[in-house]
Amino acid sequence: MNVSNIKEKQEEVVDEFSMFDDWMQRYEYMIELGKSLPLIDEKYKVDENLIKGCQSKVWVHAELQGDKLVFTADSDAIITKGIVAILIRVFSNQHPADILEADTQFIDEIGLKEHLSPTRANGLVSMIKQLKMYAIAYQTQLD
Repeated sequence: MNVSNIKEKQEEVVDEFSMFDDWMQRYEYMIELGKSLPLIDEKYKVDENLIKGCQSKVWVHAELQGDKLVFTADSDAIITKGIVAILIRVFSNQHPADILEADTQFIDEIGLKEHLSPTRANGLVSMIKQLKMYAIAYQTQLD
């Protein structure tokens, strides 16, 4: 089990966000992170890869490489792209079981939820749910 790996990545994100004094800087940083998002292949930009419950369009694709789940994504909104980039950084290249076990406390630690509009905050919850759903689906293939 390698949940510590996920934990370490979460702590990195928390540390990075704590370097900024205000939320304007954090938003800018999220937009930067969005630019480094592992982009989804155009052929996976289909409706079944859209995350339900997001006001902007967010596509997430997952595939198993060995026993690790690798995520790619894209969004038509720059902030949302940053949010999904953070999630993918933490959860991509991890074993599905570890993704399922991991908590998402780090999102509260960086204060993301309270600085998002209610619809974006719901979208964030939907993104996490979707990543976990992929993990469940692929975990059953590994069992």
